[in-house]
Amino acid sequence: MPESALFAETALLPEGWRHNVLLAFDADGDIASVDVGAEPGDAAHAAGPLVPGMPNLHSHAFQRAMAGLAERAANPEDSFWTWREVMYGFVAKVTPEQLEAIAAQLYLEMAKAGYTAVGEFHYLHHQPDGTPYANLPEMALRTVAAARQVGLGITQLPVLYGYGGFGGQPVGDGQKRFANPVERFVQLTEKLMRDVGGDPQVDVGIAPHSLRAVTPESLSQALEALDALALDAPVHIHIAEQTKEVEDCLAWCGQRPVEWLLDAQPVGERWCLVHATHMTPEETARLARSGAVAGLCPTTEANLGDGLFPAPDYWQAEGRWGVGSDSHISISPVEELRWLEYGQRLMARRRNMLRGASGHVGAGLYKAALAGGAQALGRATGAIAIGHRADVVVLDAEHPLLTGREGDLLLDALVFSGNQSLVRDVMIGGRWVVEQGHHKEEEAIAAHYRAALHELTA
Repeated sequence: MPESALFAETALLPEGWRHNVLLAFDADGDIASVDVGAEPGDAAHAAGPLVPGMPNLHSHAFQRAMAGLAERAANPEDSFWTWREVMYGFVAKVTPEQLEAIAAQLYLEMAKAGYTAVGEFHYLHHQPDGTPYANLPEMALRTVAAARQVGLGITQLPVLYGYGGFGGQPVGDGQKRFANPVERFVQLTEKLMRDVGGDPQVDVGIAPHSLRAVTPESLSQALEALDALALDAPVHIHIAEQTKEVEDCLAWCGQRPVEWLLDAQPVGERWCLVHATHMTPEETARLARSGAVAGLCPTTEANLGDGLFPAPDYWQAEGRWGVGSDSHISISPVEELRWLEYGQRLMARRRNMLRGASGHVGAGLYKAALAGGAQALGRATGAIAIGHRADVVVLDAEHPLLTGREGDLLLDALVFSGNQSLVRDVMIGGRWVVEQGHHKEEEAIAAHYRAALHELTA
């Protein structure tokens, strides 16, 4: 059963920092009431400042198991595209049981880092030779099972992957596990929705993989089918991550990827454009005006040599954004936010580039990522407010790095003061998932993960 109430001496609410805050939860794990200046009564007592948990809007769970395996310089022209071949070789081996073990370890690490929900951009659908499993969403359900074991909220985003390049090129051998015709993809998504329906911890959207993996016709068909299933379900897509992708798109249609998508589809608040690294000023302004979320993954984008998102112009245009850990070479919302800012500092040779309304950079980054991440996942999270999920993080007030820090200075310190974990406890859906830095099943989860890795690397 979830907790019924929680008292915090200090909490970050939508209207700002408040003292002596009493939260009450309903049986589903939503926040039923928020009282400021309250007495604790018999409520559980938060052992430190309370902040909303961070949504992680972009994840490929299986890639956690290959972190560090693509860092050997075997090609003087190493790039995203050579890394992709390493990934294809790795993913060809993963079984359903191994995927569940990997995802559970990943989601455990997310929860301990202060992520409370994840958008699983899931394209590992089939058996190694491309044959579908008897239960079409078998692999997607494995990630849901892993999230349930950990207690993490999840938006499962089955991927439409139909082609191997712009203009409907055939898929390659390394992509057979991903590929679906639109009709089968719709069946998979519909079955997944039925299987997880009614669970407040699970949502479902779709993810056309990229413009190079769909055609205009298949993209429109998938979106029409989704509208028939759930009009407000999220839609995520990789876009403009690499300069080669932009060049190939121009050669295909005479337009850049973001430009084409904004012209061809009704991109709006349900959409998350992942990466969107290479945009013109006009594309940047149009994306901001659309109300869609830019899904930024700075540690992965740095690891793959993608480039830097045009953040200052996007900020100026009041664009919405959130962060994800993508390939999981790092599982830390703090590091994503820090490197989002640091990349801009290195480009401009200036400091404090992406400040919030209060002038506090760390606080501004954290608050914006909460709002954008929640929107991208289609989940009522990212805020300590009535009707939102009871997804909250207790910071370690006794840690030396937080000593003497209050209000937005606390979030500045969280983001910029070092690499030690400042997360003490994590509540998700009204249940304590992490207490004093520990998850009750972490030893068993780690053992299953190690066994899966031994099998995969044997």
